[in-house]
Amino acid sequence: MPGTTLRDVIVPELFNPYVVNRTMELSALAQCGIIANSSEFDSLASQAAPTVNMPFFEDLTGESEQVIEGQDLEDNKITSSKDVAAIFRRAKMWSATDLSAALAGTDPMMAIADLVAGFWQRDLQKELIAVLNGIFGTVPAVTGDAPKDAETRLESNLLDISGKSGNAANWSGGAFIDAEQLLGDAKAQLTGICMHSATEAALKKQNLIETVQPSNDVGFSTYQGKRIIIDDGCPVDKGVYTTYLFGNGAIALGNGNPAGFVPTETDRAKRKGSGVDYLINRRTNILHPRGVAFTSANVAKTEGPSREELRDPANWKPVYEPKQIRIVAFKHKLGA
Repeated sequence: MPGTTLRDVIVPELFNPYVVNRTMELSALAQCGIIANSSEFDSLASQAAPTVNMPFFEDLTGESEQVIEGQDLEDNKITSSKDVAAIFRRAKMWSATDLSAALAGTDPMMAIADLVAGFWQRDLQKELIAVLNGIFGTVPAVTGDAPKDAETRLESNLLDISGKSGNAANWSGGAFIDAEQLLGDAKAQLTGICMHSATEAALKKQNLIETVQPSNDVGFSTYQGKRIIIDDGCPVDKGVYTTYLFGNGAIALGNGNPAGFVPTETDRAKRKGSGVDYLINRRTNILHPRGVAFTSANVAKTEGPSREELRDPANWKPVYEPKQIRIVAFKHKLGA
């Protein structure tokens, strides 16, 4: 008979909720309010479909009318549109050798769950960078019988100073303020910045980074009062860096549990030497930039988009007014 196995210490009904909650606790994106989870999006992510439609009413426009005795007021209508979110399904399997150190913990299930949650927290950040690459990407021009110009999907929320000459192409406090101003009077909603580690290092050298140390939590860095998240997945191309600014709740997160879905299970290969234990963890998520609809224009599998397909700008289309999309991209250089 084998000794203690993963099956002996992992209770799937308890393990998976802990992993989901712990993933959120570990995520700096969630801690600063950029990613917002809700029961509504949990429910949407649980649907048996690759995408979900979210109708909304357009804002009211126009001007008020002067009241004139005996004259009818003009009949105005409210219009509607729809936002569309993609549901993506991911899974990962580990063997006992990968998790063997965790088995020595006083509570091995919680120790393993912490490791798994850490993986999903990092994976979630990679998914977000892929989404951002997509919504700010450029669909190439098309030639031939039906020509189309190149189109940057969310150009209204993109400031690119990298093409300027000399220091004008480099990050500066003034250029950062210009990037915020793309949202006009909605810029006060911007609360977080996601940047490449090289950008953060350059700002540190200029003593522009402040450290906040809460009494009951881990310290974090800020720039102009906005919390910094460092991720080397942020695009960098020939010295041009892309930094993202976010507002609270800019990204909607749904943790789904569809019918028939098995989020956690264990298995054992009895014939491999003394046996090998396996832990399989699955996630069904929505990670949606509010106001930018997923079009499914280039998606190969009916189960939903791959990470590469999330990066494809052809799969995204803004449906909200630019000010209502609480995300800004800032392209810049760093200088010497």
